[in-house]
Amino acid sequence: MKKKSALAVLALFLTCTFLIRPAPALSDSITPLVNRVLTEEEQAKLTPADVLQLLKDGNQRFVSGTLTTRDHSQLVRDATNGQFPKAMILSCVDSRIPVEDVFDRGIGDIFVARVAGNFENTDIPGSMEFACKVSGAKLVLVLGHEHCGAVKAAIDGAVLGNITPMLENIKPAVDSFSSYKGSESSKNAEFVHMVAEKNVRMTVEDIRERSPVLKEMESAGEIKIVGALYDMDT
Repeated sequence: MKKKSALAVLALFLTCTFLIRPAPALSDSITPLVNRVLTEEEQAKLTPADVLQLLKDGNQRFVSGTLTTRDHSQLVRDATNGQFPKAMILSCVDSRIPVEDVFDRGIGDIFVARVAGNFENTDIPGSMEFACKVSGAKLVLVLGHEHCGAVKAAIDGAVLGNITPMLENIKPAVDSFSSYKGSESSKNAEFVHMVAEKNVRMTVEDIRERSPVLKEMESAGEIKIVGALYDMDT
C-alpha cells in the first residue's frame, strides 16, 4: 500500500513532519488560548466522523507547525470535576510520537493508551470500553508508526525478559507474510513497514473480536474503530 499524506480510516495512513526550527518565544503579543474543556452536551452532539475530522485537522496543524497555544493550568482546573473526551487513541510507547501534539489536542480531549507495538490485550479493550461506553468517546484510533522498535524486535525474534512474551502479540503480523519473497529482517525497511501496517490492521480487527461492546457500538454508528500509521521520514 502506498503511503498517503493525511490521517484516514484504516486504508489511509498518517503522515507527519518534525519541523527542525526553534519555537517562537512567548511574548506579551502571544496570548495562550483557553480551549474550553468539552461538556457532556457538546460531546453528545459529536459524531464519530466529526471526531475523525477534528483529528485530521489537528494533524495538519502539527504538520504545518501551527499547534494551538493552550493555557494548560486553566484547562486542568476546568477538567477537575469531570471529563468528556472525544476519542481513545492506542499508540506505541515510542518517545518520538507525542500523541496529543500529533493531533493538536489538549487536556480533556483524548484518552491515550500506550504499549510497545500498539497491540491490544485484555486490559486495552477494557480501557477502550471505559472510554467509549462509560465516558462517551466517539472514536477508537490505533496509531502505529514507521521504524517501530517493537516491530523490528518481533521480526528478529528478540529474546529478553518480559519483552519476549510481549512480542508474541506482534508475531501474527510478522507471520502473515509467509509468501513474502524479500528478506524478513528488521534491516529490510520495506518488510518493517509492511509488518507495522499489518499490525495496525490486525489490532483494529482484534479489538472488534475481543470487545463485543465496542463492536456493537460501531455497528450502531455510535463509534468508529480506525487505524493510522505515523510516518517519521516525512
